[in-house]
Amino acid sequence: MRAAPATAMLLQVAFFLQCIALTLGQYDICKSLVSTDDGPIWEYYACQPKPASMKDYMRIRVDPPGITCGDPPERFCTLENPYLCSDECDASSPDLAHPPQLMQDRERSGLITYWQTVTWSRYPEPLLANISLAWNKSLELTDDIQITFEYGRPTIMVLDKSLDNGRTWQPYQFYADDCMDAFGMPPKKVSDLSATNVTRVICTEQYSRWVGSKNDKNVRFEVRARFAIFAGPKLLNMDNLYTRMESMKGLRDFFTFTNLRLRLLRPALGGTYVQRENLRKYFYAISNIDVPARCKCNLHAGQCTFVDGNLQCECEHNTTGQDCGRCKRGFRAKSWRPGSYLPTPNGSPNTCAAAGSTRGNCECYGHSNRCSYIDFLNIVTCVSCKHNTRGQNCQHCRLGYFRNASAELDDESVCIECNCNQIGSIHDRCNETGYCQCKDGSGGPKCEDCLPGYYWKQGCFPNVCDDELLLCQNGGTCNQNQKCLCTPEFRGVLCEQVRCEGGDCDAACTSYLSIATLLLCLLANQLAQLTAY
Repeated sequence: MRAAPATAMLLQVAFFLQCIALTLGQYDICKSLVSTDDGPIWEYYACQPKPASMKDYMRIRVDPPGITCGDPPERFCTLENPYLCSDECDASSPDLAHPPQLMQDRERSGLITYWQTVTWSRYPEPLLANISLAWNKSLELTDDIQITFEYGRPTIMVLDKSLDNGRTWQPYQFYADDCMDAFGMPPKKVSDLSATNVTRVICTEQYSRWVGSKNDKNVRFEVRARFAIFAGPKLLNMDNLYTRMESMKGLRDFFTFTNLRLRLLRPALGGTYVQRENLRKYFYAISNIDVPARCKCNLHAGQCTFVDGNLQCECEHNTTGQDCGRCKRGFRAKSWRPGSYLPTPNGSPNTCAAAGSTRGNCECYGHSNRCSYIDFLNIVTCVSCKHNTRGQNCQHCRLGYFRNASAELDDESVCIECNCNQIGSIHDRCNETGYCQCKDGSGGPKCEDCLPGYYWKQGCFPNVCDDELLLCQNGGTCNQNQKCLCTPEFRGVLCEQVRCEGGDCDAACTSYLSIATLLLCLLANQLAQLTAY
């Protein structure tokens, strides 16, 4: 059957675009229009955005405040000419200022521009500086990170990364002129690593020792050399690398980050010890930070755009979110999964399926992908409901869970755990609003509180005394609603009974009486004996 002219042209355009995409690299195309006996249909593939220089999008923060030079103006020397201190840093002068944004400029004028710190003027305190780089987006490294230092590379520094937008950090690599002395680690190079330990955090000495050359400015975090362990020296066997990305636990996460941080711990020393007589030659200066990476889109997007100050994946495969990290509403019949690099070269898109598209035309709201026909009831029911749901269509919550009123029925978080207090509640189930059934004396939505008139002691117990209804009598005081502390003359739950009634003050009562009362008892006893004679 011959295709219509418009369809034929569409097929040609799609084929042309596909050929272009294939020349640019693997996993660059998300879908392709293919011809079938039933007409043209879309065929979907795992896809990812192209690599880019992420320095154009990074937000830079420098700590501590005041570490950037120029306020107040300051003169500094260089290690090559340590006693010719004619250079000046002045934040008020555009020609002499060295603000942080110069670490990411393009230097189109041809002049090298750089950020610079104050000089080391507080010896023996260390000269410390932190440079935090944020993108508010998950990224994946595609090539070496390169930091270019002017006037000497640090003798000690650490590169950290964060996977949660800077809330927590973990070391990426340590750098020192003496790794054992600085970090208690033997020095290693990436070339010392193998396929089994490629994600190991190492300390390297190759970027920290003073070489006396102005050309040795760069410090690297080597990514290509790690890729080469799987793909070969010229990265020709990328299929093997992508296969390892799928099969080796933690490998993809190793190259993933949301933030980076440079901890500069000791500046270049010029190959000598710190010379106290001239501290103006010790400082940090960075002219460029290059971070080649791509947006992490979980293999569900071929494009990543900069919108309203943030990077955003242009999601395919019925996914949504900044990282394409969840299914679109109405497309949760099959739970979200990231795309897969396998099988090469196109991978598996793991497209989110439309609600109601599960086998047997049974609506499971995305909480099951299997249905079963029950013959004697003549019904089709969902099997193995997930996300704490139950019911013929996974439309109810399991016992111990209740419906999230703010979520749609096809949302994975539609059922919330009751979390009833085990001591205060009768059981772990709650009603449709999340309130648990409480034991006597317990209260609150989760039965974690005690009602008025009760106190907590591994459960709620009735108050023995309080400050309103159950008052301790005869001068007694209430201790934590659990016990009346009586004066020596009284006893009882509420101190309502006199310890010695009438004249019967025998030895048994003496242990409870004050000294004055004891003397009165002894005197009365002596008078009784005298009158008996």
